[in-house]
Amino acid sequence: MAYVVAEPCIKCKYTDCVEVCPVNCFYEGANFVVIHPDECIDCGACEPVCPTQAIFPEGDLPERFNEYKALNSEFATKWPNLSEKRPALAEAEQFKAQPHKRALLDPNPGGT
Repeated sequence: MAYVVAEPCIKCKYTDCVEVCPVNCFYEGANFVVIHPDECIDCGACEPVCPTQAIFPEGDLPERFNEYKALNSEFATKWPNLSEKRPALAEAEQFKAQPHKRALLDPNPGGT
């Protein structure tokens, strides 16, 4: 069972999670990160360091975020791997606690 990044990450993209991941299973979109479910070793290191509380064990994912299982799987095969901490998005603090951000998810790959 893998961990899943859900809606609270959208428009924030804090990467504290990436810094602690021992297997580099994070992938970067323009305004969101995802976990590759086949690469995640279920260590749980990422969950407690997420400033937006956007990371959940797959089995504990709130029902309202169910679609994020598929989104993590899909985007992890399309986006570049992210293996180091980067600055959060400029608007991260503004969007950190905002609910209902799904429509703001940019499907384009991130990176430099």
